[in-house]
Amino acid sequence: MQLQVARIGKPHGIRGEVTVQVLTDAPEDRFVPGTEFVVEPSASGPLTVSSARWNKDILLLGFEEVADRNQAETLRGAKLFIETEELDEDDDEGWYEHELVGLEARVESRVVGKVTALNTMPVQDLLVVTTPGGDEILIPFVEQIVPEVNIDEGFILLTPPDGLFGINSDEAAAPEAEGNA
Repeated sequence: MQLQVARIGKPHGIRGEVTVQVLTDAPEDRFVPGTEFVVEPSASGPLTVSSARWNKDILLLGFEEVADRNQAETLRGAKLFIETEELDEDDDEGWYEHELVGLEARVESRVVGKVTALNTMPVQDLLVVTTPGGDEILIPFVEQIVPEVNIDEGFILLTPPDGLFGINSDEAAAPEAEGNA
């Protein structure tokens, strides 16, 4: 299985460097010269890191296969993956998106939906939970709201604040619509 670690953004300069959106908590380990990435779409890769540097808060990567800005432009939006065999299986500090997607979301013993994505944000991550009715609810992935993640049994336990699951529902929107009429 492969794990996405970055998404390529726009070119930077004329020598083929690109900006990347980092999707890993260990960029200093993942983006070292010589590292080879599987790329999606596959026609763009594989890519081998030739340089990595920070420009303010933005990571800039150069690849051995990319010589100039025109080639770099063709990579915009491409996703960079590593093989999960390279991962440390004893890492208890967090979960990867592929481990969370598909888990049941429960409040006490009641199933309220399924995890369909993990949005990695600068301040905190958000779980995307899709309810049986098809609504997508964004859940802050913090211990106070998600006190238990049980990969083996296939669920996460939620202790949501009042109204969290009503925010996107039609019932919650109805009073606001009536007030504006």
